[in-house]
Amino acid sequence: MTNKRPASGEPGEPGEPGQQEALRGLLHEVDAVLVDFDGPICDLFGSAPTAHIAEEIKVMARQEWGIGVLDQVVEDCDDSHGILLALKDMYDRASPVPLSRTPLEEAHKIVTRHEYAAVASAEAAPDLEPLLNALTALGMRLVVVSNNAEGPVWEYLKREQLQSKFVDVCGRDPHEPGHMKPDPDSLLRALKCLDGLAPSRAVMVGDQLTDLEAAQKAGVRFLGYTHDAERMREMRQRGADWVVDSHDPVVTAARTLVATAPGDASTPS
Repeated sequence: MTNKRPASGEPGEPGEPGQQEALRGLLHEVDAVLVDFDGPICDLFGSAPTAHIAEEIKVMARQEWGIGVLDQVVEDCDDSHGILLALKDMYDRASPVPLSRTPLEEAHKIVTRHEYAAVASAEAAPDLEPLLNALTALGMRLVVVSNNAEGPVWEYLKREQLQSKFVDVCGRDPHEPGHMKPDPDSLLRALKCLDGLAPSRAVMVGDQLTDLEAAQKAGVRFLGYTHDAERMREMRQRGADWVVDSHDPVVTAARTLVATAPGDASTPS
């Protein structure tokens, strides 16, 4: 992985000298952008916690597996995605009494139902449409890689009339929650649907450290997108190619590349 960072200053700090050069260098070296959904594309649940979703899943699991059976880590979990992993770990663990797989399937359905409800009011990330327009004008192929279910993601993209910008959506595996990021499964599926694109020719835009870890496992370059100062620092320390707190500088970099490209970059061969 080759970082296009200036020699001075803290790497990847938003607005630092050399940011545009770094972003242009990064975009120039890739052919596709893998974009996380919740964060870089929209604010799915806003500031609302997902503890009520986790609790609904616990009630269902107790009914299926029995009162007092759930692991403490399951009982303590208050995150809609975290509880999918906790249930899977519990199911996989050797047990004198085999557990039904039904709660795993039902938990996915419960989370998906809440994701469908959330996309109805989800707000787009600032500068999202200019970003997508600039990247597609540059000839980039775009794929969503998400821990959310594919159906709600497509629902949101269609509602916002953005579905034509994306080659595909690679979302949560309904049968294997362990494939959620930081597992690289969704990224590897995205590369496959991009005609087997080499990992080094793709960059992922993500807002979580789990996104960075998944990108590194897949061999894909990584552009962090976060407003959290501590997360920015940690992303830089862990090897992100660059980190921004807004899509705007990426838009500027892509537009500059389009303007300076020989011929028409919006109609790549």
